[in-house]
Amino acid sequence: MAPDIETLLATLDVEQIERNLFRGQSPQNGWKRVFGGQVIGQALVAAMRTVEDRPPHSLHAYFLLGGDPKAPIIYDVERIRDGASFATRRVVAIQHGEAIFSMGVSFHKREEDGLVHQIAMPDVPSPEELPELASMLPKTMRNLWTIGHPFEFRPVERPASPGEKRSPVQHIWFRVRGRLPDDPALHLCVLAYVSDFSLLSAGMVPHGGTLFDPGLMVASLDHAVWFHRDCRVDDWLLYAQDSPAADGARAFCRGSIFNRDGVLVASAVQEGLIRRRKDKPT
Repeated sequence: MAPDIETLLATLDVEQIERNLFRGQSPQNGWKRVFGGQVIGQALVAAMRTVEDRPPHSLHAYFLLGGDPKAPIIYDVERIRDGASFATRRVVAIQHGEAIFSMGVSFHKREEDGLVHQIAMPDVPSPEELPELASMLPKTMRNLWTIGHPFEFRPVERPASPGEKRSPVQHIWFRVRGRLPDDPALHLCVLAYVSDFSLLSAGMVPHGGTLFDPGLMVASLDHAVWFHRDCRVDDWLLYAQDSPAADGARAFCRGSIFNRDGVLVASAVQEGLIRRRKDKPT
């Protein structure tokens, strides 16, 4: 197994320290803050370890404070309800005595029958026809996407240049760089982890901004994921993203995640803070 995948799996493998308490660590990769997807993934793992016989079908999370990558994160899981079909958990992530993140997770037994429909996958080029994201970025940003990064990204649209204004729609193929264990629950946790990548940038392209713009202060405020079906994150998945609205320094973004067969496996939404810095960036 590749070292970057081993690091990803070790990061998600939170340690149980009490019946409802878990401890997570952050990879020491030079990032100044904890990546939001990491906290989502670790919190979901902690919640799943308190539930038997049913997978998660949705999660709704709020980012309260920036995480410190040098300190462990404590996840306090509250067992709100265990019903015949559904179970509900609330997870609070704590660092330095303060809550930095909270999340509600709902679990549902999969054997229920019901109505079935989905939207069609966008007609886009296959990932084999597209270059990797790292090759399309400036050299100063390339290391963020190549050194120790467990995911491969292939955008359908060329990444926007600073100042370039485009429609708030983007598509990106992604997968883990290697093979993951055959554990459906693990793949859902990895999917929750990676769902936080690039989604907020859909709200920036209409205004000529990028995630690396030093003139902008960008932060995720909340994040939600609905898991429609099981999937493999070590095979290509298409993330179709758009941003219907932005106002009051907040951008609302949403995404649909399809497998290569065109099956909609998950949906995600996120609202993020996007402020123009008044001070001169350093």
